[in-house]
Amino acid sequence: MKRRTFLQSTAAAAAVSAMTLDAKTYAQAPGANEAIRLAFLGVGGRCQQHIDVILAMQMANARSVRPVAVCDVWDGNATLGRRPDGTASGRGLFPSARRCGLNVDDRAHVTKDYRRLLEARDVDAVCIATPDHWHAKMCIDAANASKHIYCEKPMTKTIHEAHAVVDAARRNNIVMTVGVQWMADPSLRRANEMIRGGGIGHVAQAQTSYYRNSLVGQWRYYPLTQDMNPTTIDWDMFLGHRFSVEEGVPLAPQMPFDRALFAQWRCNWAFGGGMFTDLFVHRVTRLIAAMGVRYPARVVGGGGIYLEYDGRDVPDVATIVCDYEEGCQLIITATMINDHPIDEVIRGRTGTVKFGSKAIMRNGVAATDWGYEVIPQAATNRPVAGQPARREGVWHGDGMSEANSGTPIWENFLSCVRARNRDTFCTPELGAAAFTTVNMGVQSYRQGQVLFWDRERRRPVVGDASWATRLERRSHERGRPNQIIGWTGGTTGSTLEPPEYQRLGGPWVNGRDPSAPATTGGN
Repeated sequence: MKRRTFLQSTAAAAAVSAMTLDAKTYAQAPGANEAIRLAFLGVGGRCQQHIDVILAMQMANARSVRPVAVCDVWDGNATLGRRPDGTASGRGLFPSARRCGLNVDDRAHVTKDYRRLLEARDVDAVCIATPDHWHAKMCIDAANASKHIYCEKPMTKTIHEAHAVVDAARRNNIVMTVGVQWMADPSLRRANEMIRGGGIGHVAQAQTSYYRNSLVGQWRYYPLTQDMNPTTIDWDMFLGHRFSVEEGVPLAPQMPFDRALFAQWRCNWAFGGGMFTDLFVHRVTRLIAAMGVRYPARVVGGGGIYLEYDGRDVPDVATIVCDYEEGCQLIITATMINDHPIDEVIRGRTGTVKFGSKAIMRNGVAATDWGYEVIPQAATNRPVAGQPARREGVWHGDGMSEANSGTPIWENFLSCVRARNRDTFCTPELGAAAFTTVNMGVQSYRQGQVLFWDRERRRPVVGDASWATRLERRSHERGRPNQIIGWTGGTTGSTLEPPEYQRLGGPWVNGRDPSAPATTGGN
């Protein structure tokens, strides 16, 4: 990948996201000595971990952040879920309100209708941790209400929604971060700086994965309880069939009440994108950030339901292959029926970046260091064809694991709110690019089609043969010997060093050997 292309694409993304807030929004942001007042929208299992982080931050510094409101469509169950100390955290509206120290009878701050909280003047920011199909609507409404936004991944459910959220965040000039916690890992930014500096040469390919093995079926481990019923759950609000982001398209279709749809919604296309959008987003966001790319030019998605026949829609084995105009490829693969992973790497012409961890001794105590290893490639033009031998790599540590990244991404978001800085660790612009990538994989898998990305209209279109034929034409036009551009450098960016005998190649025209010296005349 050309260094210039990386610099241009990364700089353009940064320029869009690094805007400071305008005067109106600046005046609405909390001061340095005021607690940021936070509302939680959707307080299920995932949000309990956010509440843990916020309460710990509040305990450490009462002026940093303060939970002031909660919203959920379910009354809740106080016995579900476990906190780090082993005690029950509870899930749903009233247990979460009590955890946050709120009065459960205060309907202005403890409600099943999120719109009440967006109207509240004592709410500065919202944490959106609802099912995926509600993310975009809540983000857009929050932005229009001048509330800063921490939104769980994936940022939205559809590609149209993703760009509507980006537009709303820019238009209202609010601070927003997408909750891909791993984006707080400093080793990602160091890797990107090294790659942009040409540290591994032309980047050709990257791969990442997400492997799990659930004996009860992925996401079926969310329990169903008798107190999940139409009396305790606002089913119409959960579905959102009366709401839309794209005109004429409800957030979800109207359907009969079903506990499994409510608690295990990730298994159904109506509410999310299965492991494509729930799990792949984690890996894709970090990889494209490290590589310096954003939107793929061409995407193919494959997989299927090969074992988990339990009424789900979404596959238990899936793979996405993405090709980029910058001249590289990203492969994302996963299964929910086997937990043996593959290496997470970025492959360049002169080296490979391998992300992971290693055992170290820190202050005399065994510890795990997270980061990446740069593995150099062996010399080119080896006398025997085949793969070059893997060499010893150089370790770059002091990173963080995904499990330890919940607090840092919150600290970054809150500091950006105070500093009036939109350049969070995971901006909506980056979130839209990552989501578009995985959602194109969903559409490709479900439609059985190769998809291209239309940058002008910001939507996928059905692909054709042009991707391969264009590259083949470039190879034949630019890659032959005796061309003016030559075999190294030039507009192709090639660094090939062809052997001398390769000059014997080329088409014979009128029976003349193209490698023979040109003649100046005859007898």
